[in-house]
Amino acid sequence: QVQLVESGGGLVQAGGSLRLSCAASGRTFSSYAMGWFRQAPGKEREFVAAISWSGGSTYYADSVKGRFTISRDNAKNTVYLHMNSLKPEDTAVYYCAGGYTIARQPYEYDYWGQGTQVTVSS
Repeated sequence: QVQLVESGGGLVQAGGSLRLSCAASGRTFSSYAMGWFRQAPGKEREFVAAISWSGGSTYYADSVKGRFTISRDNAKNTVYLHMNSLKPEDTAVYYCAGGYTIARQPYEYDYWGQGTQVTVSS
């Protein structure tokens, strides 16, 4: 069992940066692939980025490639999402998720955090 808690969201101007963190409880964090998803009002939850258990593999949505970076620190049981060059269309609630395999689909993930709001003003 893994419990996930996101933090680091907030209000930022377009072009700015934020770093989201997702802290995991449980000693098996390093066994899980981790993903970040986001959901804007009235839209479906969409994939943002994912990282394998070792950090050796990463996936990104085309919409964030080159602007966002996912990373993890297994010693700290934490996964990060570094977001640069933010755009108003990045505004959403961001969720971290844990699963047994690195994937782009929400249904591949078994554990979810409560989400953190990111708002990008123009």
